[in-house]
Amino acid sequence: MLLSAGTIAARRRGYAIGGECVVRCLQGHLFTTIWLPGGSLKAVRLGWFRFQWCPVGEHWTAVAPVRDSDLTPSEKWFAQQHRDMRLP
Repeated sequence: MLLSAGTIAARRRGYAIGGECVVRCLQGHLFTTIWLPGGSLKAVRLGWFRFQWCPVGEHWTAVAPVRDSDLTPSEKWFAQQHRDMRLP
């Protein structure tokens, strides 16, 4: 599977997009979601951001990917424990 130039550039900058990805909402909540470049079934795409449900704060909000290197081990663990809704 070929990755787009944008996906490759984002991965080189430390973002884990193109599959499961840790994101942060506007209120600072961390959770894991599926982030596929160029498409979304569970969110409204807004450029680099997406508008979707935050399972931690239980609210609709804009979310953005977080670099793995910017997360502490406890933040990574927390995000893995809090996932958005899975696709049916």
